[in-house]
Amino acid sequence: MIQILVRKFLEVLLFLLFITFVSFLFIRLAPGDPVLTILNVDELSVSQAQVEALREEMGFNEPLLVQYGRWLLKFIQLDFGNSYRTGQPVMDVIFMGLPATLELAVGALIVMLMVSIPLGSLSALYRNSWIDHIGRILSILGAAVPSFWLGLLFIDLFGVRLNWLPTMGRDGPLTWVLPSLTLGLAISSVYVRLLRSSLLDSLSQEFIRAARARGLTERRIFLVHAFRHSLPPVITFFGVSMGSLIGGVLVIEVLFAYPGIGKLVVDAIRGRDYPLIQGYILMMAVIVFIVNTCVDLSYRYLNPEMRLKERAMGG
Repeated sequence: MIQILVRKFLEVLLFLLFITFVSFLFIRLAPGDPVLTILNVDELSVSQAQVEALREEMGFNEPLLVQYGRWLLKFIQLDFGNSYRTGQPVMDVIFMGLPATLELAVGALIVMLMVSIPLGSLSALYRNSWIDHIGRILSILGAAVPSFWLGLLFIDLFGVRLNWLPTMGRDGPLTWVLPSLTLGLAISSVYVRLLRSSLLDSLSQEFIRAARARGLTERRIFLVHAFRHSLPPVITFFGVSMGSLIGGVLVIEVLFAYPGIGKLVVDAIRGRDYPLIQGYILMMAVIVFIVNTCVDLSYRYLNPEMRLKERAMGG
């Protein structure tokens, strides 16, 4: 276990170095000038001398590698700079929006589990039945319909026509329902089909037939043996698709005006707020890495064969 954690620590250092350099480079090469945004040249009369003076003060006239080196040195000291738009420290701005984003992500995961586990399990247990066909149809529709379009349908139905649920902001528990439902349904379609196929593979294994021969009940066989054996591919896919989940949260936050990190970074992109964009990318990279590390460790727990191989190699 210690060797795994040490290896993961070295991997995260290289990963963060790579992701920070690439993101820093592409952000700086993107169209637009943050100096003009800061000086608000669209509404105020600003001379070219003032523009050049601020650009020199912020270090934008230096080569990109020099700018990155200075940013990296501050990053090592855990100084992520201040937002160009608000003047607040980047981490303070991110942590202000983080609770709302976590609420939305947790709500979407709850919806995904409530849909994918029952529907995927029943589709596997009653293969080629009417419930299996319903699961296939819903999975195809879920994969084909974009999350933002599904969100617009929910806004129109539950917010405008029926007036049951609020559609904007974060003013109470009800404002959490539609964004979570939209994102959860959008991502559940893939897990329904994945869990179904993984369960069908588990139910065809020799150890399932051996369990039936020992007289175990079908309920115990399914819950204790088949379901647990089917989880590693699903959990692995969850780790791989974490980036898609983060992207989905960003879209949904903008659609429902939900004040999370995603909406903050969209506003930061519009305002060329380089420190906030860089801090967001770094934060998401760390979250993805942590989730994938947890997935890797849980895979070893759920898959006894991997533990036996590691022990044999260690011995």
